[in-house]
Amino acid sequence: MYQNDTLDKTISLIEQRRLGRAINEIENYLLANPQLRRDKEKLLAIQGDFRLLTDYWRRGYDDPERQQVYEKLLQRLYILTANINFHQKVSASTFMSSVYNRPRKTRKDWAMSSIRQQLEEFVSNVAMLALEPDQTRQEHQLKIYNEHQLMMHDLFDYIITSRQWNESLSKAFSDMLLAPTIDVTDQQLIVSAITLSTINTFDIGKFTVLTDVYQGTTDTALRQRALAGWALALGSAKLTVYPEVAKTMAEVCQDERCCDELTELQMQLFYCMAAEEDHKKIHDEIIPDILNGSNIKLTRHGLEETDEDSLEDILHPEAAEQNMERMEQSMRRMANMQRQGADIYFGGFSQMKRFPFFSDLSNWFVPFYPEHPAVSKIWDNTKGKRFLQTITEVGAFCDSDKYSFVLAFEQVLRQFPARMLKMIEDGEASAAPLGGSIANEEQKEPAFVRRMYLQNLYRFYRLFPVRSEFVNPFDSIGHYVFFASQALKGTELMKRIPQVAAFLMKRQKYEETKAVMNNHSADTTNFDYNLIMGNLLMRQPMATAQSATDYFRHALKLRPDSEQALSGYARASFRCHNYEAALEAYKQLMDLKPDNRGFMLNAAICMANMKLTDDALKLLYRLDYEKPGDMKVTRVLAWVQTTCRRYEQANKNYNDLLSVDEPTPVDMLNYGYCLWFQGKVDEAINLFKKFLQTEPDKSFSLENEFMHSEHDLLTANGIGDIEIQLMLDSLNT
Repeated sequence: MYQNDTLDKTISLIEQRRLGRAINEIENYLLANPQLRRDKEKLLAIQGDFRLLTDYWRRGYDDPERQQVYEKLLQRLYILTANINFHQKVSASTFMSSVYNRPRKTRKDWAMSSIRQQLEEFVSNVAMLALEPDQTRQEHQLKIYNEHQLMMHDLFDYIITSRQWNESLSKAFSDMLLAPTIDVTDQQLIVSAITLSTINTFDIGKFTVLTDVYQGTTDTALRQRALAGWALALGSAKLTVYPEVAKTMAEVCQDERCCDELTELQMQLFYCMAAEEDHKKIHDEIIPDILNGSNIKLTRHGLEETDEDSLEDILHPEAAEQNMERMEQSMRRMANMQRQGADIYFGGFSQMKRFPFFSDLSNWFVPFYPEHPAVSKIWDNTKGKRFLQTITEVGAFCDSDKYSFVLAFEQVLRQFPARMLKMIEDGEASAAPLGGSIANEEQKEPAFVRRMYLQNLYRFYRLFPVRSEFVNPFDSIGHYVFFASQALKGTELMKRIPQVAAFLMKRQKYEETKAVMNNHSADTTNFDYNLIMGNLLMRQPMATAQSATDYFRHALKLRPDSEQALSGYARASFRCHNYEAALEAYKQLMDLKPDNRGFMLNAAICMANMKLTDDALKLLYRLDYEKPGDMKVTRVLAWVQTTCRRYEQANKNYNDLLSVDEPTPVDMLNYGYCLWFQGKVDEAINLFKKFLQTEPDKSFSLENEFMHSEHDLLTANGIGDIEIQLMLDSLNT
């Protein structure tokens, strides 16, 4: 994507509210680009007003409107700079130039009155089709939809390549998008065009349209598209230039339903962004079981039926039953993933985005309707139409995937086994998409509608061939973590931060959690706040462990019996080498959960570090007796035995630990210490070398380990600095 340092610097200065320096920057740019004469005239007007403002200030006049005038000048300069920047981006890109020029060549009149009139005429023309005789209706319908699709194609491209909108244009679009006389499919597509445009370059006019539509419409699909649009566009918002964005957010978030939907949307974005991971899981773990359990096999020529009465089935009937059971379990697993919000179709349908249909930008976002000229002939004339209709109605397919499915349907049909094809043609085969059918009522729910639209967006930003020309909100934490936006700080939505942060922590999204928590007011009287901050700091460098213990301590004051707070406090205390405090916490946890082996094991480790060796061994022997062969217990037991010089028992346990197929590197390291303490130096050297070969962290330093981390232990076992240097020299030969 095109970038210009001078224009970027100008916008940065505007965001810093340094109007004078920003004017100088853009003036220098325009002097170097004399072809931008109209923009030079606009800058001169801004300079004149700024000079007037400055003169009044220097003369000591008390101007009560000074701040308001300064704000307006900042906004005028931002609009000018943003428009110049956009013009340069278009000029630098062959693709964007074609998108910009095509609608302006094919249509001269882009007045809002003309656009609205044409959209309303389409609705009237479709309604009038019902009055036409059958012999002319289909031909006339095709003509109407063809012309309208071309018009919407042009309008979509016109909007995404439009400059900054003024207040009157924004108002006209808002009115049109809320008008009952406009087809809601067209309104949804227009909202998507506005979304793409304002994510690329923030435009307060377009942003206002999205919030107006969200607040004003009663249509679920239109409302959810508008919601996703302005939420993702917050990452582009110039909040210091347009403080009204924050005011709008405060107003919008007064609505409890809005807070519910924004919270759901924030979490849905992460389900959506896990599409590639989900696809790998489905491809590697689920689909093989499904194919093995059916009498269908996948070949390079398509799907083929296998012989149901094969010799293998006769000789091993139990294998067929097991395959069938695994298939059913895998299908249930896939359905569960879908119900939890996973995008289970991304991988499969990503291969179906190479049709010419998807070279048109608008087709990635147009709601699915069978009359679309690109699919209407297939829909009306294909064999198995009933099957096609049913599967697109009951499957959890986003609009983009529905178009892919229809376009590929004829080719897919040819790959079906003959018997299955006959059942489809006769209407005997029932459509049951992988992942299960979705009830009609569920498909109308806002959360489902929103999820399907997010999948449309995700496919475009991941699969569109020229996607690099667009700012990808799924690649920018400032966009996809909109809960971190300063525009939302102080609103009612911030009460939902603990819920979202806990969701992110569970998925190990620590950077995103930190961004969200930065928007939360520091409140050590809030249990959830303390718990999340403590856990978040525990995922950061060692220096933050003490701060983590403070947060957990605050949490415990609020809920003394909280298992989560106690566990966090114990872990943080251990990390700070405060083993006494950690042990006390683990003892409380053992009282709460007497059967929890993890708490007992951690308590034993604390005892060992406190030199309470007998107490540690007593607890470890109990754990080993209750569950022989538990490698976690064996590992700790072997180390404690090493530290208290019970080498014979330690050797036996280390041999057990290293006899597995893939020994853990830390066991090699610890056994190396054990052998070194026994004077078996050559054996220790061999184990240390094996450890270095298998340790995944290549930055790990045995020199640092010997000279710092375990220096006291080595000294206590009669190993001085000379022996350490000899060992290090031996490991380097």
